[in-house]
Formats: sequence, structure tokens, C-alpha cells
Amino acid sequence: MKIWKFKKNESGLNRFFGPLEAKIMDILWSNCEMTIKDVQQVLDQEKPMNFNTVMTVMNRLVEKGILQKRTEGRSYLYQPVQSRVEFLNTQSKEMTNELMDEFGNAVVSHMLDALEEADDDLVAKLEHKIKELKKGI
Repeated sequence: MKIWKFKKNESGLNRFFGPLEAKIMDILWSNCEMTIKDVQQVLDQEKPMNFNTVMTVMNRLVEKGILQKRTEGRSYLYQPVQSRVEFLNTQSKEMTNELMDEFGNAVVSHMLDALEEADDDLVAKLEHKIKELKKGI
């Protein structure tokens, strides 16, 4: 699943989603499977939200492949296609590949510069990965 718009000036889920989409995804990742009404009631705790607005946004997330829905009785239950961790992992990998395709060595150089601020565990994982890659050559 590819997110077409990445907003670098935003933070968290708002980098990938609109504000209401991000709130809905956060609710569903925290609660798993819910109806539109369930989600609306959670959103209402912060600010009154129109049912039709929530329904439209959730169905658009289904169309984008972010949510899936299934029928249970007369209701639809919605749930994320991926967990939060899987989603963020997929998106970061997608962005990294696109940056590598477009900017090549400059991206690697900037990532290496960023390692100065990385923790020791991350550096150790990177060293291990480089050793594995060298073995394959």
C-alpha cells in the first residue's frame, strides 16, 4: 500500500494522513475492529463529529487499501489492513527506496551523517547488515 502524499512539515501519522484520517487510524490501531458508530463515539469525546463525515472518511480509507471492512449482521466492522508498526515500516521502506532511486549516494551519505546521533544498538545492527551484504558479494 502506497501513500501518495507525504507531508514533511507534519509529524506522526499526520505525515501520511489528513487530521481526521490520522485520528481514525489511531483509534482503530488501539481498538482493532470497530463500527463507524463506535469510532464516532470515541471522536465525540474530543469534539462532536458528524456520523456521515466519519463514514465518508472511513470508506475512503477502505478505498485506499488502508482499512478493510466486513459485514456482521446489519453493521460493517472496520479494521486496519496492517498494524501500526507494519504500516510505518512499509512506508519508511517505500520512502527510502524512492529516495535512493532519485538521489542515490547523497541519501546514503546523509543517512550515515545521521548515525552520529543514533544509539549504539542501531549502529551495531547496521554493522551486522553491512557484514552480511559483503558476504553475499
